[in-house]
Amino acid sequence: MTRTGYAAEVTVTDGQWFASLGGVTVRNRRLALLWLRGQALRLADGHGRGHTRPPGPLGPPASDVRPVLFHGFDAPLGLRAWATDRERQDDAIRALEAGFPLLFTVVDPAVGLSLTLSGWRGSLTDL
Repeated sequence: MTRTGYAAEVTVTDGQWFASLGGVTVRNRRLALLWLRGQALRLADGHGRGHTRPPGPLGPPASDVRPVLFHGFDAPLGLRAWATDRERQDDAIRALEAGFPLLFTVVDPAVGLSLTLSGWRGSLTDL
């Protein structure tokens, strides 16, 4: 029997190279979105300073993504705005629920760096 699960990943590119900063596979869309939201806040807070995971069982521990050095304020402000805006979070969970991939990208214009949060549905055997 194949069960549906969700994957989430944070990637970075400068237009010439591409790298995954980390990802997770979880059993439902809420956990995928919670992980992405936590990573957005952690990156916006300066690589984990001042942000802790909410209490409570969340399934297997998810590792944090590798830190990113932002050269301006645009990307961290964009990450924080996405992670803390109820309407954006509602749109994100609805997209995942409908089977569409979730993509959110912020740009650090000082160096042309793009950071993308993504989530998608797939079978747990495929993830």
